[in-house]
Amino acid sequence: MGVIGKLLVANRGEIAVRIARACREMRIESVLASSEADDTRYVRRFFDGAVPIRSYLDVGAVMDAARAAGADAIHPGYGFLSERSQLAAACETSGITFVGPKASSIEAMGSKAGARRLMQSLGVPVVPGYDGEDQSDAIMKTEAKKIGFPVLVKASAGGGGKGMKIVRSDAELQPALESARREAQKAFGNDRLLLERYIEEPRHVEVQVFGDSRGEVIHLFERDCSVQRRHQKVVEESPAPHYPEELRRQMTAAAVAAARGVQYENAGTVEFIVTPDGEFYFLEMNTRLQVEHPVTELVTDVDLVRAQIDVASGRPLPWKEVRQRGHAVEVRIYAEDPDDRFLPQSGRIALLREPSGPGVRVDSGVMEGTEIGVSFDPMLAKLICYADDRGAAIDRVDRALREYIVLGLKTNTSWLRRVVTHPAFREGKVSTRFLIDHEEDLRRDVPEMIPLIAAALASVPQKPAARAAGGTQLPSVWDSVGPWGR
Repeated sequence: MGVIGKLLVANRGEIAVRIARACREMRIESVLASSEADDTRYVRRFFDGAVPIRSYLDVGAVMDAARAAGADAIHPGYGFLSERSQLAAACETSGITFVGPKASSIEAMGSKAGARRLMQSLGVPVVPGYDGEDQSDAIMKTEAKKIGFPVLVKASAGGGGKGMKIVRSDAELQPALESARREAQKAFGNDRLLLERYIEEPRHVEVQVFGDSRGEVIHLFERDCSVQRRHQKVVEESPAPHYPEELRRQMTAAAVAAARGVQYENAGTVEFIVTPDGEFYFLEMNTRLQVEHPVTELVTDVDLVRAQIDVASGRPLPWKEVRQRGHAVEVRIYAEDPDDRFLPQSGRIALLREPSGPGVRVDSGVMEGTEIGVSFDPMLAKLICYADDRGAAIDRVDRALREYIVLGLKTNTSWLRRVVTHPAFREGKVSTRFLIDHEEDLRRDVPEMIPLIAAALASVPQKPAARAAGGTQLPSVWDSVGPWGR
């Protein structure tokens, strides 16, 4: 730990750009770990250098890249190795500064079962469940009956919804256990499971925490991340709407207690689920920077990435107390087709026009001409909007999405507009079931005239295609791939 002179970013896309920008403001040289499987032309322009890397998931490859670049620090971003204690430990033993928490803190929160027990010892409420050593099917079935159906089967060593199954009856438990173990082993190399009571229609609320090497820990308020699809967050906002101040106080205090309990340093997020009755339970702790960190930055007027680098360098927290103001909402722009099972899209971005204006922020990792492949998550950018109140922030998101133009491949911008303008969302009536409950409302409406026009066109007699001089057939005006079709 010491003054950072050159920092390697072991990540890609918009988060790599975000970190590189902070480095430039701090006069720190930045180096991108660049994968050959990725189109990094846009991202590389923000860096002072780049080194090739085989895989973002290979600890040895990341360490080799740092040594080759002469870097004295590594920032893992989010995803990939950001929550793998092995990378933090490798940095500690090699004298390279890891911009994140200590390996021991990552390990303490890396196991959901271990984290549950730790939280119980700290007095932080946890969901009733089973996290014991005996993983036999017989014990799992006995414990599930004690908890009462529905129960949630979860992989102990992971996140992102992998190895997670909702079980509503005894007959569903055995196949769910087998499926969850297979997914957990494939995704995390660990098939250990835990059981929890499944809470119907909860809200998902997380608290941003930050600690330093002097033992200081503070919170930077909460974010609501309830609107999710398959356990992946779609919309994030701060503050969480319609929450009494006493509940906010209790959750933020519990989050700080959790961070202090593992001697936490740097940025982290403590996640809770909240029942319709206002009870809250510890869900997990993400020992890294979150995708949705910009909403916290906008409502608190802080720079979390710069603070990460400061704290990793041994400096104290740059703030003793942070105030909250206004409202911020973030949506994620994906190359996917919401009208066809949200299938990821690949191809070249032919035209890109990003929105701007007061209170509009776009964290992007692409440009016109970027090739979107199939090797990585299809998120293109994040759109974050700030305003004095929630209604105005939602209106700003809607306006910005209308101005967001991406041609060359399908994106989810129109679908996101339908989400944020839905009456239930505007009223703050959200839960983790929001997208399921309103699935029909969020489908694309086809104007009534379109089928009539299509039928009329189909009945129009078409003349034989004209031919140019020399016999070359000219495109028909009805050709769906020709200029008239477009």
